[in-house]
Amino acid sequence: MIANKTINWGIIGLGNIANHFAKDLALVPNANLRAVASRTKQKAKEFAKVHHAEKAYGSYKKLFKDDSIDIIYIATPHDSHASLSIAAMKAGKAVLCEKPLAVNTKQVKKMIKTAKKKQVFMMEAFWSKFNPSVKQSIDLAKNGRIGAVNYVNVDFCFHKEAPAESRMFNLDLAGGALLDVGVYPVFLAYSIFGKPNKILATARFHETGADIQTAAILKYKKGIANVFCGFASESDTIAKIYGTKGRIYIDSRWHEAQSYRIVDGSGSNQKQEIKVNPTRGKGFTYEIEECMKCLNDGQLESDLWSHKNSLELITIIDEIRAQCGLKYPFE
Repeated sequence: MIANKTINWGIIGLGNIANHFAKDLALVPNANLRAVASRTKQKAKEFAKVHHAEKAYGSYKKLFKDDSIDIIYIATPHDSHASLSIAAMKAGKAVLCEKPLAVNTKQVKKMIKTAKKKQVFMMEAFWSKFNPSVKQSIDLAKNGRIGAVNYVNVDFCFHKEAPAESRMFNLDLAGGALLDVGVYPVFLAYSIFGKPNKILATARFHETGADIQTAAILKYKKGIANVFCGFASESDTIAKIYGTKGRIYIDSRWHEAQSYRIVDGSGSNQKQEIKVNPTRGKGFTYEIEECMKCLNDGQLESDLWSHKNSLELITIIDEIRAQCGLKYPFE
């Protein structure tokens, strides 16, 4: 158990998301960026200088061996999430790993098994789960504010021009729209309805074989969810949750929303806009605080986003991929 004290963080995978994360880490009391690591020492030094990290390593293994680090945030490409998380946990480190936790169910099961065996905390970095607007909207929907929820319509799309060799379209790095942004719509549908009884999915592919647009219908006993993602065009990115007595709209971009709207469906169509206080920083602060709370309480997983949640989510993603014929070379 880690006592109620300053918690030392390490970061590996020093790209754009890690930059946002490091900025937010500085906003959280008792969170200290102890060390960062990259495959090149120079990049680690530059990142450490910008974000005031105490140490910079030119290899991930060296960071794993640093006894002063309590938890490691992993923000590398999808294909390496499982192997690096497992290596970190075997070194006795707690792990916060970027979504998707891994690329398939087999890998996630192995990660959970390692976390339990080594008795270390592990959580998937699904920051939207802890966003106040998203969290409140899900809670209201599940608690009957708009009656019985029976339909969810949610997407996450943007137009991206990138070379074929870029991370986004590289199958060797598990590139493509589904794992990059499609996990968000699936997450919202899952958070409201749970695991679907049936899935119907299709995709359109880039020349590399990575999915550039993916759509799925998730069927439940008492409802249906329409989820869509892509790199081909910009979408409204407004999440819509429909019930028998009204509807909830999580405003754009919904996965990092600052507000949501409730519409009374009893005939008056009266709208109520709820503006949540602006997120602290980019919004990673909330998942950081959840990790630190769990560490201070001696928990091995979060009650808000558990190992079971990550496992069930990836099984849905796996089925969508199977129906679309999307497979990565390393599987």
